[in-house]
Formats: sequence, C-alpha cells, structure tokens
Amino acid sequence: MYRTAPLGKRPRWWTELPLIAVVYALYSAGRLLVRGDVQSAVDHGLSILDLEKTFRINFEHPLNRLFTDHPALGIPADFAYASLHYILTPALLVWAFRRRPADYRFLRSWLMISTLIGLIGFTLLPTCPPRLLDPSEGFVDTMRMYAEYGWWGGDASAPRGLGGMTNQYAAMPSLHVGWALWCGVVMFRYGRTTWAKIAGVAYPLTIALVVMGTANHYFLDAVAGTAVMGAGFLLAKPAVRAADRIRNRFSRSTGKETTGTPANVTAGCETSAGTALPRAAASGSPAGDGSRGAPERLREADASDQIPRQQAPGGAGDSRADGAAAAAR
Repeated sequence: MYRTAPLGKRPRWWTELPLIAVVYALYSAGRLLVRGDVQSAVDHGLSILDLEKTFRINFEHPLNRLFTDHPALGIPADFAYASLHYILTPALLVWAFRRRPADYRFLRSWLMISTLIGLIGFTLLPTCPPRLLDPSEGFVDTMRMYAEYGWWGGDASAPRGLGGMTNQYAAMPSLHVGWALWCGVVMFRYGRTTWAKIAGVAYPLTIALVVMGTANHYFLDAVAGTAVMGAGFLLAKPAVRAADRIRNRFSRSTGKETTGTPANVTAGCETSAGTALPRAAASGSPAGDGSRGAPERLREADASDQIPRQQAPGGAGDSRADGAAAAAR
C-alpha cells in the first residue's frame, strides 16, 4: 500500500470530516437527481440481462430463488444489504485515520475517487435492477418480501416512507460490491490475525452474493463495481501527489508574503534576534590565528595614552622630546 504521509503523522480530523461529508453529499445528491428515463433504465437492465444469458453468467437467477425459498438466508442477506454498506465502510475509514495515518490519505482518496466514478456511471447508464423488472423475468424483491422483519420498505434499502429519497435506477456499477472490496483490501492488508485476513476475503465475496440474491444487482453490476475500484486505486496516488503540489505552492506563496527582513549582525556582536556572536568573529579576525583583534589594539592604545611623560627638571625633558620629534619629521 502507498504511504502518503510521514510515518506517525496524522491528518487533521477537522479538515477530513468536512471533505468526506462534501463528497458523500455530492454522491447522494447526484444519485438522487440523476434518475433518468424509466423506460431507458429498464431497457439497459434488459440488455445487461440478455448479455449475461448469452454467456450464461446470469448467476442472479439461481441466487434469488435460493434466497426467496429459504428465509434463513434471505432475511440475513437483506439485513446485510441494508446496513453493512453504511457501517463497516466508515468504521474502517476511521480506523485507518487513527491507526494508519501514513496510509490514510491514499485509502481515503481511493474510496472517494471510486465513488465519484460510480456516480458518473449512474449518470451515463441508469439501470433498472432485477427486482424492478417485469415479474416474467423471474425475479422476486426480497426486500419487499421480508420487509416486516426490518426497517426497510419496498424501495431498495431506504427506511419505510423514505423511498422517494433514493434513486432506484442506480444499479450500474454496484458500489455495494465496490465499497466491500475496499473494506476487504483494508482488512486483509492490515489485519494482524488470520481471522481478519479471512474476513477480508470473505466480506466482498459475501456482499457480491447478497446483492445478486436480493435481486438488487446483476452479476455485471458487481463486475463493474470491481472495475471502478480498480480505476480509483490507480488514480488515488496521482491525485494525492497533485494535491500535495498545490498545497506546497500555496504554502510557498503565502510564505513569501509573510517573510520579514533577515537578522543583521550589529556592532555589539549580537544579532537582531538576540544571539551573541564570538568576539573573534565580530572583530573580523579568525578565531585562534594568533592575531590580535581590533578591540585589543584599541585597549592597548588607550593604555599607552594614559602613561605620563617623564619630565626633566626645568622642562628640559619637554625640549629634548620636541627636538627629537622635529628631527623625525
């Protein structure tokens, strides 16, 4: 897994939480608003089903019959479809934030980019799920069949009375499978026990069976969800690098505006920041070279000026000194 932060350095939660909230709000709003034409969505669903029948990969048919014939399988599957998608994924994201700060930004970016790619898929290819096709196609909506056991109604996994707040024609790709794959990779990669690694393999496979058995997705929806996560994985590292470059440029630009004048060395051998310098450096002489600095010579000159002249009686000493000075000139 790619590290995108120094080891042990944790991103700030007050910047991460709004970012995740904005991305999820965009996903939810886009999923709700991009409903598409119902007939077009039905046509897309039938086309996918026909393609699967051609290659005999319509695994959702036998799984749906199994779940409807055996409530012991169908009811837990409905609970898993309606809840794990929204519980385990954010739980693992928080765990990565707290325990794997060096890898968190990559994992978060991978999940977000894949989700936005999935939103593009919902927009370009609105698809009717198997449970909403004509009953002649042989599918039973297990969410509606077992609605008395859970909080959901007949409108996907939405709580009763809130079915109008979801886009039921956003089947392609299956982000239930995509997010489950992300969770599986995190559990397998970072799990310290054998059971954690087993769960990392079993969870996405189980969710793939659940979405087909409950007639919420086609097999090719699950394949598309896996492909979307693969694309997000490849784009996550370049996206993090681009974000780092933008942040570094912004930091440099703001740093130039706030940079003050550099500290200057004063005559008192002290910087403007208050740091004292060695005397030899202040005097301009290298330390330890045996030469005397300017302050030492000044002190000697001052001392020589203070030595009194010896005067001869009668001022003769002054005359001889003056004569010698004149001869020297």
